[in-house]
Amino acid sequence: MFKLTRSDLFREAAYVGGQWSTGNSDAYMEIRNPATGEVVGRVPSLSREEVREAILLADHAFQDFRRWTGKARGAVLRKWAALMLENKDDLAQIMTAEQGKPLAEARGEIDYAASFLDWFGEEAKRVYGETIPAPRDNQRITVIRQPVGVCAAITPWNFPSGMVTRKVAPAIASGCTVLLKPAPQTPFSALALCVLAEEAGLPKGVLSVLTGDAVEIGGEIIRSETVRKLSFTGSTPVGKKLMAECAGTVKKVSLELGGNAPFIVFDDADVESAVQGAIASKFRNAGQTCVCANRFFVQHGIYDAFVNKLTEVVKGMRMGRGTEEGVTLGPLIDSNAFSKVSRLVDEARSKGATVLTGGTQHPAGAQFFAPTVVTDVTNDMTIANEEIFGPVVSITRFSDEQEAVALANSTRYGLAAYFYTSDLNRSVRISEALDFGIVGINEGAVSTEVAPFGGFKESGFGKEGSKHGIDEYSERKYICLGNVR
Repeated sequence: MFKLTRSDLFREAAYVGGQWSTGNSDAYMEIRNPATGEVVGRVPSLSREEVREAILLADHAFQDFRRWTGKARGAVLRKWAALMLENKDDLAQIMTAEQGKPLAEARGEIDYAASFLDWFGEEAKRVYGETIPAPRDNQRITVIRQPVGVCAAITPWNFPSGMVTRKVAPAIASGCTVLLKPAPQTPFSALALCVLAEEAGLPKGVLSVLTGDAVEIGGEIIRSETVRKLSFTGSTPVGKKLMAECAGTVKKVSLELGGNAPFIVFDDADVESAVQGAIASKFRNAGQTCVCANRFFVQHGIYDAFVNKLTEVVKGMRMGRGTEEGVTLGPLIDSNAFSKVSRLVDEARSKGATVLTGGTQHPAGAQFFAPTVVTDVTNDMTIANEEIFGPVVSITRFSDEQEAVALANSTRYGLAAYFYTSDLNRSVRISEALDFGIVGINEGAVSTEVAPFGGFKESGFGKEGSKHGIDEYSERKYICLGNVR
């Protein structure tokens, strides 16, 4: 299926306490290539007892690792980043085999994933405290920041390397240890990163990758009083459930959940630029991203020009297996994803929407949904209210600025939003009026390690990336020294 320069990067085992484990039973999970249906490999389904053992090992490792200096932890992270870039092609091959995205896109994700290790490798030295003027002359008040402790990270299948390092890097930079539960569809990317983490000098037990049933593993993690922090990226319903369950042990929680991103094109926008931004936002990873444009609102004066140009570009996209030369779009992750996208498009069509291109299965395979443009979409259609998570552009016409903002904000989600305009004053007004945690102005690709990533409302809370990302894994301790003479 793929040929690696370093075959040791492909591991069909869990990684527990610094040891590779095939589990204590014969239970395992098969991982299939979404483009072909072929079995990529299999990983063990760890038992509850093995998960509890992993938690104990993480706690044991934490007692030593918390005393490492930020400089020492940072050096390991930066070396890890360098090893990722050295092995980019192999890591991309593994990712494409289990996730389906084109190789060029997978290589880009490796760069993105490594950037978090590099960034937090620097931030590890900057976990600053405070000195506060005391109310009495015989007191001294300081505030220090300490690592939360054993942390758990649950990551999604759409970015099987990027979402791992975005959580693991700040945790390690803070001095925490991490129990990582990768998505069941894409464990091999996470396991490959563990090989490189070992080479970089990460101590045993600081990072474990737990493979198997999500409910069983998650249940043990949530019930554990030893695990003090949970970071989750995934759907809003699951995030709500985890949040409620974490209340039992009052865990620190950060959630990056669903999105329903608006993409607004005003009359004064540059059409070419807006179309390029739309393509960059909507079709990355075949539309399977939480920040991709979901609802397109185009002002009447530019509507025809934008729709015609966008449809022309979409018709020219090449869909196929990620290993094929020139492919820009891969498959949806599984049959359920394909069924959902089909349902949304079919329902919109039945209610009066117009499908200008696509709207059906692509000849490339069973889980390939053709790149699609749907116009005449109205708010009573499910496609306007539910995250599509597929290569479908859903377009609604609007008349004025007030209507555009109202349409954009009419969602329970608040992760990312985009708009195109050449009016400077409008750019200020709209960016402040949009109820979203991330806003792109004349820009369709906003993800970067240097800026805080996170949403409002039911898209979750907490920030990943930037200097703020490390706050999610540290606690502030107030120390008062009295009777100073």
